[in-house]
Amino acid sequence: MTTPAPEERNELSIRSAERADLLAVVHIENESFSQPWPYDAFERFLGEPGFLVAEANGRVAGYVVADVTTQIGRSLGHVKDIAVHPDRRGMGVGSALLTRSLGVLAAHGAESVKLEVRRSNDDARRLYREFGFEPLRQVPGYYGDGEDAIVMIRKLG
Repeated sequence: MTTPAPEERNELSIRSAERADLLAVVHIENESFSQPWPYDAFERFLGEPGFLVAEANGRVAGYVVADVTTQIGRSLGHVKDIAVHPDRRGMGVGSALLTRSLGVLAAHGAESVKLEVRRSNDDARRLYREFGFEPLRQVPGYYGDGEDAIVMIRKLG
């Protein structure tokens, strides 16, 4: 009689990013984007409430960087960067990160949230639409390679 192999636990937890996470975050960033943020860009956000990582089976599966700024007397959340490890895509990691980050931004006073997405990134645009983001405007040549960005926005509350 054989015993079945234990199923791999697939529990996802989301927590504040720590210095020990930075190499994994940068690795995911490099795997995800043609023009990745450098290590020190992430390092500057350590300790900020909107820098979160998703962890599955003890490994960083994805991250989000977001913050709140005040413009014209209104608090605006900004999702600056979000990515999921290629092996974990399609498993709800991005949705979990976005859900938690919207909660953090709301808790810090954001009335609405914006983000920029590559015009060609249909998967990300679909995810953002599912979360209630609407296209606001297009920014020609926003990315260093000349691709346009679509600015999307969503009201909170």
